[in-house]
Amino acid sequence: MPQQDSRARTALVVVAHHRADSLTAHTARRAAARLEAAGYRIDLLDLRAEGFDPRMTVADQPDWGDRDKRYSDEVHAHMRRVLDADVVVAVFPVYWQSVPALLKGWIDRVWNYGFAYGRSKPRLAGKRILWLGLAGATADDLVTEGMRKILETNLSEGIAYYCGFAHSAVGLLTDAEERPQRVDAEGNLRIGDAVAGAEREAQYAAFDQLALEYVEKFLAEESVPA
Repeated sequence: MPQQDSRARTALVVVAHHRADSLTAHTARRAAARLEAAGYRIDLLDLRAEGFDPRMTVADQPDWGDRDKRYSDEVHAHMRRVLDADVVVAVFPVYWQSVPALLKGWIDRVWNYGFAYGRSKPRLAGKRILWLGLAGATADDLVTEGMRKILETNLSEGIAYYCGFAHSAVGLLTDAEERPQRVDAEGNLRIGDAVAGAEREAQYAAFDQLALEYVEKFLAEESVPA
């Protein structure tokens, strides 16, 4: 049964991938379904499907002398969706131990000066965010723990905390590729054979379960006093 609340809470689920049939998009839909079951109204923002351009424009360039600068209509529409959300869930493939350009550009243009930061009381204060990053590395890869720490530092401390979010959590979803990838002790990339059949089904069932566990933990933490 969905949880009841005095008002309809909103979860903005942001998908940052160029393909609608990607594992990233699938994971976002699964996360959205779990949030909806928990009583959230879902605002699904597929950045590529909606044609969002991540490149900075003159209209949306921050003006450090004017925190009330009027940005483009497109950016203001996205700002409204962020403001209307109680929680934000960003789902993305990990590129170079960071977010892809599509998501980074959305943050650059929308989480802008005077809106997400630059005020004594951030407009995003009190909101919560979950970052779900899909990585091709295997769980036992030597780079995995470092990747997790880098993402937590960049996303939770460098972005969410700076923008006033009350809580930020990072879920690193490893083993996202059909062909296992790992870096050995000498720094060489090792790519294994593609999994198939029952082994593949088991791998992706475990992947789905891990993603849901991150969402469940995120939901459980909302009731814990700060």
